[in-house]
Amino acid sequence: MNNTKLYLKKRRTAREAVACVKSGDWVDYGFCGQMPYDLDVALAQRMAEEPELTDLNFRGGVALRQPAVTALPDAAERITWNSWHCSSIERRLIEQGIAYYTPIRFSEMPRYYRENIERVDVAMIQVSPMDAHGFFSFSLNTTYLAAMLERARVIIVEVNPKMPVAFGGLGTAIHISRVDMVVEGEGHELDQLPAAQPTDVDVAVAEQIVPLIPNGACLQLGIGGMPNAVGGLLAHSDLKDLGIHTEMLTDCVVDLDEAGKLTGRNKNLDRGSAVFTFAAGTRRLYDFINHNPTLMVAPVDYVNDIDVISTHDNLISINNAMEVDLFGQVSAETMGTRHISGAGGQQDFVLGAYRSKGGKSFICCSSIYLDKQGRAHSRLVPTITPGSIITSTRTNIHYLVTEYGMVNLKGLSAWQRAEGIISIAHPDFREELIAAAEQMHIWKRSNRR
Repeated sequence: MNNTKLYLKKRRTAREAVACVKSGDWVDYGFCGQMPYDLDVALAQRMAEEPELTDLNFRGGVALRQPAVTALPDAAERITWNSWHCSSIERRLIEQGIAYYTPIRFSEMPRYYRENIERVDVAMIQVSPMDAHGFFSFSLNTTYLAAMLERARVIIVEVNPKMPVAFGGLGTAIHISRVDMVVEGEGHELDQLPAAQPTDVDVAVAEQIVPLIPNGACLQLGIGGMPNAVGGLLAHSDLKDLGIHTEMLTDCVVDLDEAGKLTGRNKNLDRGSAVFTFAAGTRRLYDFINHNPTLMVAPVDYVNDIDVISTHDNLISINNAMEVDLFGQVSAETMGTRHISGAGGQQDFVLGAYRSKGGKSFICCSSIYLDKQGRAHSRLVPTITPGSIITSTRTNIHYLVTEYGMVNLKGLSAWQRAEGIISIAHPDFREELIAAAEQMHIWKRSNRR
């Protein structure tokens, strides 16, 4: 049977497709902008009509809109959303008792599915239209999809003509012969993640980082105002021949490309290609990805592999932190027991960048944050807040940057680290940090005050 006939044979309405879901199932929704639209709505409608359909577990991550199944009035009693990485939407779902975070090391996720995850009963993902060879592009996300689909009992693809076709190698598409059902979606506009506007603090941090980036560097730029600020400064700098090897592709890469900064000609792997494992941004980014031969999407066990990362010379990694203590421990996931984000690939790129010849890993944060009452709190603290999760250990941190300065912590003794970290804290908190360091016996009398 040819691919077109096979496609027609497997075509279903969204409501027909979700009829395969039964109580107790584990349902995978993919990741970030790939989450299905019509299938999600159809399943929520079915659940509203069939209260006996219950005890459903969903997997997803970085949700850019609230899944319809989580908006049911009795969602907390009937479903659980299991998030690989939390967006602001998933943080609210956690507070409502609907969602829970799944700790990960991003580069290991395909292996989780192949060796550790027991069940994928139904997989529902959004894909690009089938090509002439019978393949549907995974488009904006390859991460762990190939491994997840290997384990799925039922595979349903929701075709959206607005999904761009992203080029890559193995693990970036699925053939019609492996699909159980095809749903032709209504062509919804893709979920977007507008670029965060850099604050004055973001710009101050970026201005310290950019002078340490050489011509021909390979960049990992993620989400948020800080990476956008770095990207903006690089776009207007004199640097040239920059490359991209990053887990997340964002709009700032389009800025760099339009400024003529991206050639990738100095990359030791995938020369000439900007490599990523998932993308989230505006329509401008999605149009940039579509059929672009200078881009390469690949599974996360390749993109975030430490050996692959470190093969690139001058790999520059930029990541955020919520808290850093005087020992150099980094928390980037929680504030106390309140879950905020996720581990993602921070460990992968922190380790890989430092192993790279000429590579540099930067952990960046503002020196303070304001609580709901407007009171200032230092992000640089004596010890990590009880309940907070350590994302990067003290042995792995390289450069730490705030708006008050930058310090390279590699090779420093405990008292040197404390002195360096306190030197870039907000001035209003330095004396109390010194007092705490003295109490913890990591402050010498000869230290600068």
